[in-house]
Amino acid sequence: MKSLLKSATALAGIVVAGSALAADLPRRVAPPPVFTPVPVFTWTGFYAGLHTDYTFTDRQRIITRGNNGPFSGTTDTIGNVTSLRRPPSVRNEQDGLANIGGGFGYNYQFTPGSGFVVGVQADWAWTDIHKNTFYLGPRLAANGFTPDPSAFRQELSWLGTVVGRVGYAFDRVFVYGMGGFAYGGVDYRANFYTPAGALAYTGRYNDLETGYAYGGGIEYALPTDSFLARFSLLNLLGVKSEAVTIKAEYLHYDLGSRNVLVNNTGLVVAGGVGPQPRGSYTSRFQTEGNLVRAGFSYKFNGL
Repeated sequence: MKSLLKSATALAGIVVAGSALAADLPRRVAPPPVFTPVPVFTWTGFYAGLHTDYTFTDRQRIITRGNNGPFSGTTDTIGNVTSLRRPPSVRNEQDGLANIGGGFGYNYQFTPGSGFVVGVQADWAWTDIHKNTFYLGPRLAANGFTPDPSAFRQELSWLGTVVGRVGYAFDRVFVYGMGGFAYGGVDYRANFYTPAGALAYTGRYNDLETGYAYGGGIEYALPTDSFLARFSLLNLLGVKSEAVTIKAEYLHYDLGSRNVLVNNTGLVVAGGVGPQPRGSYTSRFQTEGNLVRAGFSYKFNGL
């Protein structure tokens, strides 16, 4: 009996000692969650995209002057302009929706998240805007009281720009200004007719014009989990882009002025009735206007 009591006492002592030792051990707690930092968006990188433009003009004029005086032994083209038989100046405004355009460029952001951004952008747009302008002179004794018709055509087939961009990014929103070089394909025509409708003077210029452009815009980078970003065209083609952006821009362009010689055609008046057209005119065409642009781009990695 005494042996049993001693054994029970020893066992109780072991249990008490084990409990005290366990109390001194640190408690088991769940490990802290792993913190994954949210990546900070940056505008640094290459980009390329498509856009469409609405183009309109507000100050385009065609100015015409005569080149021959009344004592030169030729037709008095200076007097014809002065008497308004030929138009001294006509407005030739144009507007239209460009079919499609595209561009590419590179941005560099000094501080990711929010900060200043600089970049360069090149773009091209098929504008295809044109305007035909007709003019009828007054009825005078010099033209047998029959008006002299004059016709002009001015066209901007396409427009390209290479501009610098400077602005500030508020995370995924980028506000910027831009300015630089502009160039485009133009077509200028002037045709002056006799009162009977025969072509007496004609001139044309069809070539490249250069000038400048400036404006500004706002661009927004879509979240990566948005529908447009996840189902972008490049993703469907297997090309990985960092972001899809949408933008709206305003751009003013000025391609300068061009003098077009409107020379006589050597027309022989039927039956020898009436004066033969001689001499020439000069019509000065001016090309300037504005673009309101909407488009999207794919952004890729930086350097």
